[in-house]
Amino acid sequence: MKVMVVWKTVPGKYKTALEQFLKTGGPLPAGAKTLGRWHVPGSILGWHLIEAKDLTAVAQHAAEWADVLEMEIYPVIEDAEAGAAAKKVYGK
Repeated sequence: MKVMVVWKTVPGKYKTALEQFLKTGGPLPAGAKTLGRWHVPGSILGWHLIEAKDLTAVAQHAAEWADVLEMEIYPVIEDAEAGAAAKKVYGK
């Protein structure tokens, strides 16, 4: 399963979040891996694409950063998967 974490720093916690990231690199718990991570330069906004067998590792990662980041977590699928699902419904 792939999930996209959209994050932004909690107001007043930018420096703390940055220091924590620079110190740890933001590793994921066992059972999950980073497929990509993007930051808007000079901004408090970013994205983290994670692959995990279940959402437990994602929930743990979110809890580890919850004091400095506000997160929205979305399950995502690729074009081919979305197309196959649409084809089942619309038959095209």
